[in-house]
Amino acid sequence: MTTTPLAPVDLFAAALHILPGGGVRAAERRMADGDPHTWHIATFHVETDADVHADHWEMHPEAEEAVCCLTGGVRLHLRPAEPGGCEELVRLRAGTAAIVPRGRWHRLELDAPSDLMSITLRHGTRLEKRAGVR
Repeated sequence: MTTTPLAPVDLFAAALHILPGGGVRAAERRMADGDPHTWHIATFHVETDADVHADHWEMHPEAEEAVCCLTGGVRLHLRPAEPGGCEELVRLRAGTAAIVPRGRWHRLELDAPSDLMSITLRHGTRLEKRAGVR
């Protein structure tokens, strides 16, 4: 049996990709695209709303997304699911997470500098500029 030496992975510099068949590798972080069957786990330290592209909506058509607040606090905004509906707001504090439904447009705003983790399939991810935001 051959074993590979274990080495720490800096989660703020790389992402973990969970491959079909159960393999895991450290790789480049990407906001979109990627293999359609590879789950992407990324951790971010964010200081400002610009760090979480608060001026854009984001949507993942291939899978749900776990948005995890490890430290600090964030507001997760969900665009109305139906025309004329109301925007939903979920407040995340340290140690909490929310599951964003597949295909649901969402965005983040910070309550404080935070460490966040995102888990999803990035393939097909779309960003859309928020109307009226410069």
